[in-house]
Amino acid sequence: MAGGPLGRHRTRKNSHTHEHFHTEPTMNTSRNFGSRSIGNGSPCYIIAEIGINHNGSLDVAKKMIGGAVAAGADCVKFQKRTPELCVPKDQWLLERDTPWGRMTYIDYRHKVEFTAEDYAVIDRYCREHGIDWTVSCWDEEAVAFMEAHFDVPFYKAASASLTDLPLLRAMQSTGKPLIISTGMSTMEEIEHAVSSLDQEALLIAHATSSYPCPPIELNLKMIQTLQALYPNIPIGYSGHEVGLATTYAAVALGARFVERHITLDRAMWGSDQAASVEVGGLGRLVRDIRDIEGAMGDGVKRVYDSEIGPRSKLRRVRSSEALA
Repeated sequence: MAGGPLGRHRTRKNSHTHEHFHTEPTMNTSRNFGSRSIGNGSPCYIIAEIGINHNGSLDVAKKMIGGAVAAGADCVKFQKRTPELCVPKDQWLLERDTPWGRMTYIDYRHKVEFTAEDYAVIDRYCREHGIDWTVSCWDEEAVAFMEAHFDVPFYKAASASLTDLPLLRAMQSTGKPLIISTGMSTMEEIEHAVSSLDQEALLIAHATSSYPCPPIELNLKMIQTLQALYPNIPIGYSGHEVGLATTYAAVALGARFVERHITLDRAMWGSDQAASVEVGGLGRLVRDIRDIEGAMGDGVKRVYDSEIGPRSKLRRVRSSEALA
């Protein structure tokens, strides 16, 4: 796939052709998501994060899945919580306005949770349309729920869960790869989490946890910092910004996978909608990422067939004369 090196490239010069040949790094940075490989020359894996933007509607979720399929995304992702475990008790009875009227926060959290029957519909719909699906688990009961009912290719831990080692270990104990996000986290917290987990089944997503995130706070060079720190772990990007340009930059910097929240309409009700990409924009994102991957090339200088005509017409001094 496109992107920066995961290790130092050594070059050697051929004295006859003056081409430079790059020796690829030998470390293994691939992870398998079912039949898909992430990293080491594979196309960037594109995750369309539905999260709870469906607002509890299975019909809306299916429309988002259909949009992700049409866009060419590789995966759709949801969020699975056990509200009584994830919502602090002092917030349970706080009331808020919702599209369903005024209700307590704990009732709202239940309203946007899908049941096993709902996820069975999602599972079947994704299989029929040839797209992966998974969830971010926010508690151990959510992991047990998923393992009891479904066979997703990997799990994702939200940035808020980076310091929740029991939860991270519960997801890894399933034997499936785990993506951890690094928003709202210090380097010490990241290093502690990574050192506490099985790195052979780990992927790391650089992220900044503000919604939407201003470009000045995206700090995309952290992708390269994480690559240098963890050369054997695929590094990706989870973006919460407005627009697409900075996600393209993340891919050019070497992100092996990207995740963006998606929505049918950014004006829909919900805290993540404003930082989401509408499904039409997702199609442009996927298309342009694939163009960027092709444009990155292999770093070996060559004269392309399309250059032969302009070269013969425009160059005053031929190569043999210039090198004499």
